[in-house]
Amino acid sequence: MKLNMKSFNINYTDKELAQSIQKKIDHLNKPKGSLGRLEELALQICLIQQTLSPSLNHPCHLLLGGDHGIEREGVSVSPREVTWQQMINFTHGGGGVNMFCRQHGFKLRIVDTGVDYDLSAVEGIIDRKIARGTRNFLHEPAMSQEEFDRAIQTGVDLVDDCIAEGCQVLCVGEMGIANTSPSSIWMSLFGNIPLDECIGAGAGLDHPGIVHKREVLSQALKHYHETMEHTVENAIRYFGGYEMVTAIGAMLHGAEKGLVVLVDGFIMTACAIAAIRLYPAAQDYMIFTHCGDESGHRRMLDIVDAKPLLNLGLRLGEGTGALCAYPIIASSVHMINEMNNFDTAHITKYF
Repeated sequence: MKLNMKSFNINYTDKELAQSIQKKIDHLNKPKGSLGRLEELALQICLIQQTLSPSLNHPCHLLLGGDHGIEREGVSVSPREVTWQQMINFTHGGGGVNMFCRQHGFKLRIVDTGVDYDLSAVEGIIDRKIARGTRNFLHEPAMSQEEFDRAIQTGVDLVDDCIAEGCQVLCVGEMGIANTSPSSIWMSLFGNIPLDECIGAGAGLDHPGIVHKREVLSQALKHYHETMEHTVENAIRYFGGYEMVTAIGAMLHGAEKGLVVLVDGFIMTACAIAAIRLYPAAQDYMIFTHCGDESGHRRMLDIVDAKPLLNLGLRLGEGTGALCAYPIIASSVHMINEMNNFDTAHITKYF
């Protein structure tokens, strides 16, 4: 597939070390396999970092904001001004994402990639605005090729800033009213699932609202097929928000640079699947952290055979599910680094 976008050099993790990692895990003073998913996580993180002694230094969280032209069609119960209002609220430390970043030691970067409001003077918000919201994809592509390229590059640049500070763990969250709509369409296109089965209540639509959302998105998808050649890149550009395409760029560059990439809920899973469709090897670097409460999220995770760590009924977004899951990920690293093995504990190995 020929891409116009920036090329990434993403390799599958080198599995040559896997046997040595598994041997170390199995020799820890515990019954073989008794720490379950923690052992799987430790193996994955060791393979990402190509070491038997992994670390999770300077975890960073990118919170990306952007508005969507499709919101004008009444597909969300929340009006678009909630996007900028919440972005400002995040600078005051009052969001769920702020609380969890403080709790788990993440460096939070709040980034305006395409909010339909002037936030340039707001202290605490990084201005990477591409435009004041995307176009309405009911009638035309959400963004131009140039805007798409800028969004991908913005994600790359943000990750480079994190890496410069010593980041080994990347978490990405979003704030964008109506972004469940493009996510549902990507789920349908990339998972070959009927669109009606991909559409849920978003932030709280009632049944008539869901019916209306299905009608609007069905029309949009029909227009896309009538006017565009279907490729992964075209589908991303036609329907995606600036915050979503920036997230894809960030995830791909995080994988390229060997970071542990934490994937949050419905919207970020859609972005992760888009990234994987572009570069399948990127999945080796991703940890899918939870299955949210949005209709179809479990089916979306099944598209890439992802096993989420948590199922707490979350649907807030912002990256909060990934942040909640982080202590489990940290526990896997403490396990492989700090548990005694049978030799040092002077315990007979019985298997």
